[in-house]
Amino acid sequence: MNALFERPLALPDLPLDRPLNLSRRRFLAGSAIGALVLGFGLPLGSARVQAATAAADQRGTQVPAFLELRPDGSVRLLCPFMEGGQGTHTAMAQIVGEELDLDPARFVVQSAPPGEAYVVMENGMRITGGSMSVRMSYPTMRRLGALARAMLLQAAAQKLTVPVGELSTEPGKVLHAASGRSLDYGELASGALDLPVPDPSTVKLRDPSQFRWIGKPVRRLDAYDKSTGKAQYCIDIAVDDMLHAAVQHAPRLGMSVASLRNEAQVKAMKGVHSVHVLPGAVAVVAERWWHAKRGAEAVQADWQEPGADVKVRAMPADFSSDAWRDHLAAQTGPSRDDEHEGDVAEALKGAKTQVEATYHNQYLNHAQLEPPSALARFNADGSLEVWLPNQAPDMFRDDIAQRTGLAKEQIILHSPLLGGFFGRHFLYESANPYPQAIALAKAVGRPVKLIWTREEEFLRDVLRPVAVVKFRAGLDDKGLPVAIEAISATEGPTEALAGKQGEKIDPTALEGLSGKAYAIANKRIAQIYVKGPAMLGYWRSVGNSLNDFFYESFIDELADKGGQDPFELRLHLLRDNARLTTLLKAVGELSGGWKPGPFTAEDGSRRARGVAMASPFGSEAAVIAEVSLENGQVKVHDIWQAIDPGSIVNPSIIEHQVNGAVALGLSQTLVEEAVYVNGLPRARNYDLYPILPPSRMARVHVRIVESGAKMGGIGEPPLPAVAPAVANAVARLTGQRVRSLPLSRHTFA
Repeated sequence: MNALFERPLALPDLPLDRPLNLSRRRFLAGSAIGALVLGFGLPLGSARVQAATAAADQRGTQVPAFLELRPDGSVRLLCPFMEGGQGTHTAMAQIVGEELDLDPARFVVQSAPPGEAYVVMENGMRITGGSMSVRMSYPTMRRLGALARAMLLQAAAQKLTVPVGELSTEPGKVLHAASGRSLDYGELASGALDLPVPDPSTVKLRDPSQFRWIGKPVRRLDAYDKSTGKAQYCIDIAVDDMLHAAVQHAPRLGMSVASLRNEAQVKAMKGVHSVHVLPGAVAVVAERWWHAKRGAEAVQADWQEPGADVKVRAMPADFSSDAWRDHLAAQTGPSRDDEHEGDVAEALKGAKTQVEATYHNQYLNHAQLEPPSALARFNADGSLEVWLPNQAPDMFRDDIAQRTGLAKEQIILHSPLLGGFFGRHFLYESANPYPQAIALAKAVGRPVKLIWTREEEFLRDVLRPVAVVKFRAGLDDKGLPVAIEAISATEGPTEALAGKQGEKIDPTALEGLSGKAYAIANKRIAQIYVKGPAMLGYWRSVGNSLNDFFYESFIDELADKGGQDPFELRLHLLRDNARLTTLLKAVGELSGGWKPGPFTAEDGSRRARGVAMASPFGSEAAVIAEVSLENGQVKVHDIWQAIDPGSIVNPSIIEHQVNGAVALGLSQTLVEEAVYVNGLPRARNYDLYPILPPSRMARVHVRIVESGAKMGGIGEPPLPAVAPAVANAVARLTGQRVRSLPLSRHTFA
């Protein structure tokens, strides 16, 4: 759900009318990385057609569906996962290339279309999110490369008329050592993938000691095109005979158009093709997007309040984010336990010291660089083509089929590069432009590309949830915790999408509170479910992004109350966990040795440090932050992060991901907040929704620790421990405990 360079600091919108000039059936042969998948390209032999269309008996075994060997020795890989700046396409080239024995630099990687063949994750899903792409497809994609290599060996054996057992490979070629002959992969391209796919059980994977590319800092495949403007995002795409569209949404979710006061005048504006009333919006279609935008802004609509039949959530006219936080704080139950060990009530009674604290967080927008867009075209054969940035192509195709009544086979979904992830591109009712684009294309009989302005995106973006968490804890006579209880009044994003509380607790509501590794004998983690009017969604690192702030900050409070050093207390509570103990010591060493402060730095500023840990998405992270105060604002000088994803594919990408996650983590810690007043968002653009400026970015120091544990994620895990590390440092520096974010709401002396 993530990217390093896919979020603006204060950047202008990208060009919106740059043409790609795709004909209706044209395939971009030899196209740049990031171009769209419009077909399989080269003619398909019978074996390839069967492999591309049949259901997978074993995941990742349909080699011809994924790979296209080219005469020049390069390989086109259709990747099951989306690329949005997080480096997945490069990682997949490394994994497949390792077993195929081909330099990842020879790969052209594009996002695969929907289809059963491309469901390769261990859990049977196909989404790009939750830091699942690499860790849940790693063995499968390795096997895919090994199967392809076996097919190349078989093709070479036939061409050289020698036994397969006499052949070996080196990068990009098959060798016959006995005769000194060799064949480049390109020479085998015409027939290799038409051979039967070998039995996967007969294919042996490389020993990690022989890896050439996995574990190495391979250069990003998409870096050049993104740096030179060649990368194609959805807002760059154009097709023949295309119209453009812009929308004006109702001021509050759930409202609808009662009447248009100036429809005739808008239709008469320059370039305007037509005006359309949509659910909760008015759209203007024009020959150019600028004309559509001007028309949509000129529309004078009378909006009416929602009726009882409205399916989406309705935002009340008196909704206030601050008042909603107070409402959550007043909740007393009922609650449901997600984790319950020991006897918390009895332990609290017997504790020498009891500690109570209430924490809360803020709503957040996604605020990705690329505003939402979609392109829809109905073809003469009855099919529907949709170009749509997304994180789950099969889910979106199924949703489009349900909305249109078309069979899935009639829907061609293209998944271009994403200009930012952060959990924004999932199936959110009322927060996606593709239903509008499809409706407009059907209405006008021509392809329509719809782009939401930044203002419309801020109005309709789904938000990161707000939670109010009430903690209680007990300390023994040594100041060590013997009991901890956390009750969160909140609604998780998965619950919000379902519109109701499920039979089981939404794990995205409490992750970061539940499952902590600290050895506290008595613990209880519970949720009070409170359904709110705001439409919620997933945000980078999801529940961990807020809950680790709560929990790790409260652990520091316990250290303060018990007279314990927060670093040493964590070491004590992790004394039976060798992996986390090693990680915590690693971040201490990385920072030059733990010194909480306050202390005076070389520049004369008074500084302090804070520490925090997080265990999200199969990985472990430990962070130390160093802060000072500058004109009443918190200045974060350094972030040291030790991260253990078990094992790694590309250390360079990991460092990039840590830097990007730290930037986003600092942004939500220091300045970001989505504020609602009278049912409306205060911010409709970056002017009133501040994000971290370069002047406030900290220096980031990264240490990767490979424990050998099962591979974890990397896009999400570096973020959650940033906020509590900073907040704990501020508390150490000022003596003022921070129990809510962003820090811009606080005054520090």
